Amino acid sequence: MTATTITAPVTASGRVPPLAGVRQTFTMAWRSLVAVKHNPLELVDYSITPIMFVFLFTYVLGGQMAGSPEAYLKYALPGIIVQNTLFMTMYTAMALNTDLTKGVFDRLRSLPIARSAPLIGRITADLAKHVWAMLLMIGLGLALGFRITGGFGGFLLGALLLVVFAAAVSWSAVLIGMVAGDAEKVQAFAFTLIFPITFTSSAFVVVDTMPGWLQAWSDVNPVTHLSDAFRGLLLGGAVAEPVLWSLVWAAGIALVFYPLAMRAYRAKV
Repeated sequence: MTATTITAPVTASGRVPPLAGVRQTFTMAWRSLVAVKHNPLELVDYSITPIMFVFLFTYVLGGQMAGSPEAYLKYALPGIIVQNTLFMTMYTAMALNTDLTKGVFDRLRSLPIARSAPLIGRITADLAKHVWAMLLMIGLGLALGFRITGGFGGFLLGALLLVVFAAAVSWSAVLIGMVAGDAEKVQAFAFTLIFPITFTSSAFVVVDTMPGWLQAWSDVNPVTHLSDAFRGLLLGGAVAEPVLWSLVWAAGIALVFYPLAMRAYRAKV
């Protein structure tokens, strides 16, 4: 049995050089990805759960919502992927909280590595898992009759938009993971926040079918903008406005939560 030690040159001021910090970040990201091999149950969250979402929404709600599962799948699949992406950001919070409570960060602190490497590495690894889940859901959707009529370019832009938005939201997850007492509290907070935001958006239903007061909220809901943008990029159509608002929301979320998350992280680590 061998142990891998992360070493790097340290400047006279005690700081790790930028390039070394980048290498350490990717090393920590790889550590998080390899951990899946030793904990196969993690694949349930990133593989089985997305598959269940697609089947349940398509075949349980499809006939009622659109007349047939196939017709509803065309509208709902992009929204299902958006919802799953938002839920998966909370796994970042739970993983960080678990590492914190189990003393993992205490051990990493003794290594000559950049203080931000474990945090950025975790987020990077989780973004890779976002891409995996998205591809899995797209593949299943194609098998069930969904078609990407917006072209391969639209698909790539949609995937990039999801990753950018997930990266921004991940900073709110970092903050939650740092301040929550345990993983159960992280999970409870995530469901309390994400469920109402996603179900009061255009992810699963057309906004025009909602009461007027709820339409007013849905029109400014970031999940509505992201769902409309992702749907438009996959299927083709006017996407400039929802894409722009999605990027504005992503930038706003990052600007608010990044400094708060880093302050909480430095206080803990």
